[in-house]
Amino acid sequence: MFHVRHLLPLAALAAVLVYAAPAPAQTIIDEWASVKALPPPALKPVTVDPKTTALLVLDMMNQYCGPQRYTRCPGMIPTVKKLLTEARAKGALVVYTSIPQTAKTDVVTDLAMSGNEPFVQAWLDKFLNSDLGKTLKDKGITTIIITGMAYNGAVLYTSGEAALKGFSVVVPVDAVTAITTYAEQFSVWQLGNAPIISTKITLTKSDMIKL
Repeated sequence: MFHVRHLLPLAALAAVLVYAAPAPAQTIIDEWASVKALPPPALKPVTVDPKTTALLVLDMMNQYCGPQRYTRCPGMIPTVKKLLTEARAKGALVVYTSIPQTAKTDVVTDLAMSGNEPFVQAWLDKFLNSDLGKTLKDKGITTIIITGMAYNGAVLYTSGEAALKGFSVVVPVDAVTAITTYAEQFSVWQLGNAPIISTKITLTKSDMIKL
């Protein structure tokens, strides 16, 4: 009994020390402020065959492409236009997309559609509830180049679905954008590192693509 009485203060002290120690973070929300950005994925040069390549222009609509929301969008229009001009000159397929309830005439003026280029209306994943997959398959497309917006919306989800469907996906980082730089950073990291899909996705810049 004597020994037990002497041990009780030690047990109490140990309990105090345990409760005084900082609790380990339980979720990412608890660690949010301490997270540091990882190194960016490497950008790689890409050579594609125009006969089996499609250039996708995602949701480049007048309603959204402006400094009020997508601040980088106006500045990247010349980059997308250069890719469009080259793709058309080389005979690559060009496909435009928008969200439902927006029209072909809403496409940014400098990137206007030409001839009978396909126009797909869908939400984030442009393959979902649309004929995009059939259009690409019927044309013998095996590689798609993704341009437009948004990084964390149509770009991310359409790229992921395309990769799962077996397409080789090329994403020029200077021809896509999002509302915030954080969304852009997260999306680039995800495209370059996500399980399964990242093996089919190449991150690059527009001047590193050879058609």
